[in-house]
Amino acid sequence: MANLRLTKHNIAMLESAMSLVNEISADALVLLLEGSSDWERIAELVRKKECEKPVIVAVNTVEELDGAAEAGLKPIALNKEKAPLLERLQHAILEAAADEFIKPNDELVAIYGGFTTGRLDSISHLKLDERMRRLSTRDLQSLESSVPLKVLKAVVDLAVQVGLEGREGKPCGALFVVGDTRNVIKHASESGVDPFRGYNKKARNLLDPKTQEDAKELAQLDGAFLITSDGTIERSRQMLEVLHEDLNMSKGLGSRHWAAAAITRRTKAIAIVVSQSTGTVRLYQNGYLKMQIEPMDKGIKWQEISFKPPTASGDD
Repeated sequence: MANLRLTKHNIAMLESAMSLVNEISADALVLLLEGSSDWERIAELVRKKECEKPVIVAVNTVEELDGAAEAGLKPIALNKEKAPLLERLQHAILEAAADEFIKPNDELVAIYGGFTTGRLDSISHLKLDERMRRLSTRDLQSLESSVPLKVLKAVVDLAVQVGLEGREGKPCGALFVVGDTRNVIKHASESGVDPFRGYNKKARNLLDPKTQEDAKELAQLDGAFLITSDGTIERSRQMLEVLHEDLNMSKGLGSRHWAAAAITRRTKAIAIVVSQSTGTVRLYQNGYLKMQIEPMDKGIKWQEISFKPPTASGDD
């Protein structure tokens, strides 16, 4: 991607955005770029405009952020080079909330190039309304799991993408079981050839964007992904053989959801299910539904949900 040159136009746009932050008492400025820039120069502009609120710079890769943190900026790597502008902006806000650069009820000013590469042309005032307030990963932290937050978040992000995009335009369901892999394997059997078999551990780790893309392509296949606490896909295309007694499931939820609840009842794993019919992502722990994430215009909404005793199962 092209780096942002600090032309007279781009500097004027940056100064205007910083002035707006000051005038409306916004809580942060989000600078969404397609590549790197002169971070020290941007920091100088921040000081010149006396903009005392956090300045978040969101680009695609970690390498493009070299020097941003040292300049006093708040760096975020999106790993979404080919994503639409709105999706990249929403993901930047998600990451900023997860890194606690902003709070769920903050007001932001965002500046970005919406029409021409390398040229800042758009400034938005964003109020994090009730939907966006739920885009924090604090709910994931409340699960009290031995699985690191970054691994859970990577799997949830992958599940949400599967729910939103499907496979070749068609809805696609999926099941990911994370953590306590040694015990989960005791209840699993192969449903077909495992495409990840034979690859080294690094090539199977979901913290790698390439592995995420591979997993997304294979989510259409039958069976669950078994993922270790460090994010490694231990096995894929696995059938879970667990008894469903004493489980209560909401009406309309089918085999994937039953399997997710059952495996988390008998192990310390967390199961993440993508509904094929709606794209909704549900998280299960200890046999109970803990969190539900609804698709939202190429973004996601974190929504706490109380348990409701079910009456029947469906096909999803």
